[in-house]
Amino acid sequence: MHIEEHKSLKTYNTFAIDCRARYFVSIQSISDLKKVLKSKIHSEIFILGGGSNLLLTQDIDALVIHINIKGIEIISENKNTVSLKVMAGENWQEFVEYCIDHNYGGVENLSLIPGNVGTAPIQNIGAYGVELEDIFNSCNAISLNNHTEKKFTREACKFGYRSSIFKNEEKGAFIITSVIFNLTKTNHNKNIGYGAIKEELNNLQIENPTLKEISEVVIKIRKSKLPDPKKLGNSGSFFKNPIINDLEFKKFNKNYPEAPYYKISNSEYKIPAGWLIEQSGFKGKRIGNAGVHKKQALVLVNYGNTTGKEIVSLSKKIQAKVKEEFGIFIKPEVNII
Repeated sequence: MHIEEHKSLKTYNTFAIDCRARYFVSIQSISDLKKVLKSKIHSEIFILGGGSNLLLTQDIDALVIHINIKGIEIISENKNTVSLKVMAGENWQEFVEYCIDHNYGGVENLSLIPGNVGTAPIQNIGAYGVELEDIFNSCNAISLNNHTEKKFTREACKFGYRSSIFKNEEKGAFIITSVIFNLTKTNHNKNIGYGAIKEELNNLQIENPTLKEISEVVIKIRKSKLPDPKKLGNSGSFFKNPIINDLEFKKFNKNYPEAPYYKISNSEYKIPAGWLIEQSGFKGKRIGNAGVHKKQALVLVNYGNTTGKEIVSLSKKIQAKVKEEFGIFIKPEVNII
């Protein structure tokens, strides 16, 4: 366990923003995590996972703890299902590939989402008709207050759209160390009705896809729309898709009948933020080294050595224009520090 000072975090966040940590340590075991929490190196603690849902706007005057705890183990299984305990430092895509290699179903639609397993519940990640909560059993976390371990059930996590208790009431209070997932071994519930997936499978003339084929289709779709963070700094979707009520939707639909939408309940509708941003004229727009991706308006990118503050400034311009044009306020999905 080696503690570094004034460490650059450029390679630890997918936006590739060059901010520095006053103190930095990469943790590979729960025992080391507890030791460093008790060390009192700095009065402030900042937890860093895969750095994929993060926008740094300043240096971090704190002890930055990089969670790099690895491991996957079977907790229980029968002929139809399996429960896996996955440590927080496991890369999400590598975990998805592990599941597909073992024919464990449930995560295939979540292929190629950046980040690590430990940060997935915080955000309640989701894509192409599947949410993390659909396969989530529980997670273990360590309290920053008293350094004790606590188990959070699915209900205790209070999952919402790209949200959880870890983004709200307990924000910054716990460090997730492992997650237990409930997956299928047979009779997989394949979610292939989502438009883009259905269309691609039809093009490939695949009627009953394997888990691997679904994953490959999702990866193909994501790569066609989303930039690779290793080549162009970004954190995926920067904004949440706004949810509006029935009254707001009727007015919106009357004014913009061509606009796409998803009915999520009898009184709620989800409007694609990417469409709103594109219609507001920001798709492909660049201000200095900060910009909106040319293929996916939902993604803000770092074209060079931009700063987090410049990305925030661009995001506020987008928010103001969308609000002016459509009367809808779009909220950031990323955590702005």
